[in-house]
Amino acid sequence: MSAESGLKRRIQADISEALRSGDELLKSTLRMALAAIMNAEVAGAQATVLTDDQIIHLLRSEVKKRAESAEIYAAAGRTELATKETQEMAIIETYLPAAMDAAALASIVAQEVANAAANGQEGPRAMGAVIKAVKERVGAQADGSAIAAAVKSALS
Repeated sequence: MSAESGLKRRIQADISEALRSGDELLKSTLRMALAAIMNAEVAGAQATVLTDDQIIHLLRSEVKKRAESAEIYAAAGRTELATKETQEMAIIETYLPAAMDAAALASIVAQEVANAAANGQEGPRAMGAVIKAVKERVGAQADGSAIAAAVKSALS
């Protein structure tokens, strides 16, 4: 295996700091995140080392899981569990890059829709090509569902 990503090393260092400080919530949340990373690395036929972008994608899915859980707990009247999920979500979000604002994303989407139209792709048929081009330009700064929604809106 090659060298670990910087983000994974940062999480490991923060776990050590949480152990020293006695912050149980931080420690358990970061251990869960590290376990998810390590599980993803050994999943499949051959073990790999995840890149920072892959780890960011994985952490985004962990944030979504916590948001869904918090919503379910809140609907069931389990406010203490909903609060814990929300706190875990906030901790994980500190490891994610700042999200691109909607106006900047809309601008990039508009440019890519124009590029697709110049290449003869218009309407819903252009959606896949436009999403792919936008994802290449914004990288980890925007969530895939936000990109898809912006492209769908621009094409319709």
